Amino acid sequence: MTTLRPDHLPAPPDAPALPPAAPAAGHARPNRPLAHRVWRGRPEDPRWVRPAFLALLLAIALAYLWNLSASGYANSFYSAAVQAGSRSWKAFFFGSSDAANAITVDKPPAALWPMALSVRVLGLGSWAILAPQVLMGVATAGVLYAAVRRRFSAAAGLIAMVVLALTPVAALMFRFNNPDALLALLMTVTVYCVLRAMEHGRTRWLVWAGVAVGFAFLSKTLQAFLVLPPLAVLYAVFAPVPVRRRLGQLGLSALATVVAGGWWVAIVELWPASSRPYIGGSQNNSFLELTFGYNGLGRINGDETGSVGGGGGRFGGQWGETGIGRMFNSEIGGQISWLLPAALILLVAGVWLTWRTRRTDTARAAFLAWGGSLLMTALVFSFMAGIFHQYYTVALAPHLAALVGMGTTVLWEERSRWWARGALGVTVVVTALWSYVLLGRTPDHLPWLRWAVLAGGLAGAAGLLIAARVGRRPALVAVGVSLVASLAGPTAYTLSTLNTGHQGSIVTAGPSGASSMGGPGGRGRGGPGGTGDAMAGGMRPPGRAGQQGGGMGRPPTGGQGGNQQNGGQPGAVPGTGTAPVAPPGGTGEGGAPGGGGMGGLLGGPTVGAAAEKLLEKDAGDYTWVAAAIGSQNAASYQLTTGDPVMAIGGFNGSDPSPTLSQFKKYVEDGRIHYFIAVGTGGGGGNGGTSSEISSWVEKDYKEVTVGGATFYDLTRPKNGT
Repeated sequence: MTTLRPDHLPAPPDAPALPPAAPAAGHARPNRPLAHRVWRGRPEDPRWVRPAFLALLLAIALAYLWNLSASGYANSFYSAAVQAGSRSWKAFFFGSSDAANAITVDKPPAALWPMALSVRVLGLGSWAILAPQVLMGVATAGVLYAAVRRRFSAAAGLIAMVVLALTPVAALMFRFNNPDALLALLMTVTVYCVLRAMEHGRTRWLVWAGVAVGFAFLSKTLQAFLVLPPLAVLYAVFAPVPVRRRLGQLGLSALATVVAGGWWVAIVELWPASSRPYIGGSQNNSFLELTFGYNGLGRINGDETGSVGGGGGRFGGQWGETGIGRMFNSEIGGQISWLLPAALILLVAGVWLTWRTRRTDTARAAFLAWGGSLLMTALVFSFMAGIFHQYYTVALAPHLAALVGMGTTVLWEERSRWWARGALGVTVVVTALWSYVLLGRTPDHLPWLRWAVLAGGLAGAAGLLIAARVGRRPALVAVGVSLVASLAGPTAYTLSTLNTGHQGSIVTAGPSGASSMGGPGGRGRGGPGGTGDAMAGGMRPPGRAGQQGGGMGRPPTGGQGGNQQNGGQPGAVPGTGTAPVAPPGGTGEGGAPGGGGMGGLLGGPTVGAAAEKLLEKDAGDYTWVAAAIGSQNAASYQLTTGDPVMAIGGFNGSDPSPTLSQFKKYVEDGRIHYFIAVGTGGGGGNGGTSSEISSWVEKDYKEVTVGGATFYDLTRPKNGT
């Protein structure tokens, strides 16, 4: 067996050499103009490398910006908080659902901040909300390239970028306003910083990794910590400094994490509760309770007090089957797993190839960093019994993409060895077979493609097996056929995702039938002819089709509703592909109840012009123009009118805020104009404060019917006093 050179992998004589490591201190490269450095890149790189990298970044940006406005307000739960943050700096800081600061969203606010700043500058609209998410996707691809390129070839970095961009769930979430886009970016930055620290044992890079994790915590709390165990063990074992120094550096990194993520938590916990908004998702108005309960251990063991259905414990296994195969099943497979088998094979091959190198070898460190992060995150996702959505798996995409880019190029450089060619061939065959299976789950979507992928994969693998014995051109043809066959399936799903608007609380990538997971009030994806995002509730952004605008009024709809991706009509009834039945008294002009199940828990109602006019009358005289149970219901009215609407009970309608006595006080002081009787959220029917408020209002105040919606004028009690 060939002895591995320190920090380098063996390569056949005709293979390109791996790029040298970064220049050592004291050997700086000559100063060049910034524009030249941006365009040219590394002096030792071929001239095509940097233009190819920049062109690929531009292509990703243009692809992800395509048809962006079709998603309207996307998840109105977060869009309402973005709108509030663009109006009030206090709401901006806390992540409040409304500018009057009644209650926050059930996450920390970091992911809202870029969108809120964008809306402050550009005005409220789809592009202002979603363009920052696209930029995060482009930045993630750039950081991924930089991380892979430092130790591997330019081809490895470019392949990783392509794999990331063509992962269906990445194409979904980097065009959607959930916190997962920022989380994925910061997790990629974390791995990059750790790998930089691994090169020379420099403390500052490990501290920057801690800062990235801290800010990721402010995006999606404890999910940010999933990559910490493998990265910490990696540095503790393989860093090129003495053991005592390694442990001290890890301690400083942990301190940086606490400071970067804890400053906001400390302010919130120390701020008098009476002068800040209620912490949404908690039962005791505590962010720490939210972090370690509903958003923490509750996600692992399923004991989520205040969750959907209003009680603790699991809700009938609605979040899908757990187990080692979860990432591959019919609920998740089409979102993320196209190249997951390939990534696992290439991880094993990469570790095997670098195992006998010196302890501090950076190539092995890269495989272990990306591979460990992938395995840790995937295992937690596979076995968590609490709330789990398909789109969470975007966190796996950068790790998976890096392994594919590194593994394929390293094995190609080793193609003179029979086992390296065999590993490449097996990887391509397994990928083609798995794509054949995944494409078979949506048989009406490009039915010919699965056979083309299978044939191309087998042909490409055969060519790779003899690549060392044929000329350069046939070998490159085999590589091209293998890449096309491996990427054709996820590309088809990604294109379907890009051509579709996605709205509501729970969204999935790909065509109809790509995911079958159900949930409260929805059937998940239907079969052929169904409406892909039934879980999203079919919620359309308030407004009329085709109407464009960047102001505080109605958002652009792009002519598409939340269920457009599967051929349903705009605003289609979930799971049917048919148009909704018009509410009594009109076609939704009054603000007809609509959207998802559980009384609008997953998607709010369509708000018509008559309801908007009703709420905007004398709106300036009230702190909240209305109150509604559940954040999605409140968000629809708030985004339409531009005025604060109180979300009673937070997202699920199950948070004890406000209490009945607090609500009565608000009404007595003339701070709320209307109570909107549209659904009851997750907790309104379970004897909680939402139910108490609803019963009191219905008993003591007069109804105002507008179109198909019912409002209670809180300035007009039934007794006339």
